[in-house]
Amino acid sequence: MKGKRPDLKGHVRVPEVLIQPHSAALSVAFYDRDAFPADYRGDAFVALHGSHSRPERTGYKVIRVRMKNGTPTGEYEDFMTGFMVDNDSVWGRPAGVAVTRDGALLVSDDANGTIFRVTRK
Repeated sequence: MKGKRPDLKGHVRVPEVLIQPHSAALSVAFYDRDAFPADYRGDAFVALHGSHSRPERTGYKVIRVRMKNGTPTGEYEDFMTGFMVDNDSVWGRPAGVAVTRDGALLVSDDANGTIFRVTRK
């Protein structure tokens, strides 16, 4: 839309973390406990609900967004996957994440009404 709003030219920002479109980030929880390894502290867990409205599905997982001094580094890694069987079928859709007092991560799945409790081995 070049030329439509020249007043906005200097206000464009690059996203802090680039996540594939249609991943549908529904929930974020910052890890502030110590049950997981120390380098998890301060990082964010994000529930990616996923999208079925594109030719190749995306999302359907929980990611760990790396933070440094309270600022995203731009990096993330898959933390909880396996909800997508193949491009035609999924068995779960992460919708929410929360950190418990004892440091576990709770992940809600609105496809089948399940809440997963994730702990360190």
